[in-house]
Amino acid sequence: MKALITELRIAIVSTIALAVILCGIYPAFVWVVAQGFFPREANGSLITEKATVIGSRLLAQGFAGERYFHPRPSAAGQGYDATSSGGSNLGPISQKLIDTVKQRVADYRKENGLGPDAPVPADAVTTSASGLDPHISVQNALLQARRVAYARGMSDEGIRRRMEEQTEGRTLWIFGEPRVNVLKLNLTLDGRR
Repeated sequence: MKALITELRIAIVSTIALAVILCGIYPAFVWVVAQGFFPREANGSLITEKATVIGSRLLAQGFAGERYFHPRPSAAGQGYDATSSGGSNLGPISQKLIDTVKQRVADYRKENGLGPDAPVPADAVTTSASGLDPHISVQNALLQARRVAYARGMSDEGIRRRMEEQTEGRTLWIFGEPRVNVLKLNLTLDGRR
């Protein structure tokens, strides 16, 4: 009985010690380091306008209409819902996914004035794993540029210049591909950034 009480006491003390360390000290340490060295990122990379949050550099937002660049399609809730982040979980042989992508390809070509056989970038018609990827490929942005330029009464060169300003390079110069942040680009076009 004495051994059982000793083992029980050790288990309780260990549980309390680990709870204090892992649920209190460690998160507090990480928060202090994040706020000290990476405050913008630690707070969600929010974009504000007149003290009002209008978006995050890290989350896609739905944009509709000819005047705006459109993000990747979203599988997050009812579209770009950050509280319901996630992919569609449809596999490559899913008939539903195949039909959805075919329809998105047709819609993308029509919307951007492309020919019936024009190649369409994969990111224009498929969702990301989170459903909230804020970036599109440079090729996707270039294919949308003419539509946006025409709708805004701007030159193609003016749109491309603004696109280049919002193009982010490869991570650490080697990972991924150059990409365009859709929210930042659309805000720039609206004169809000």
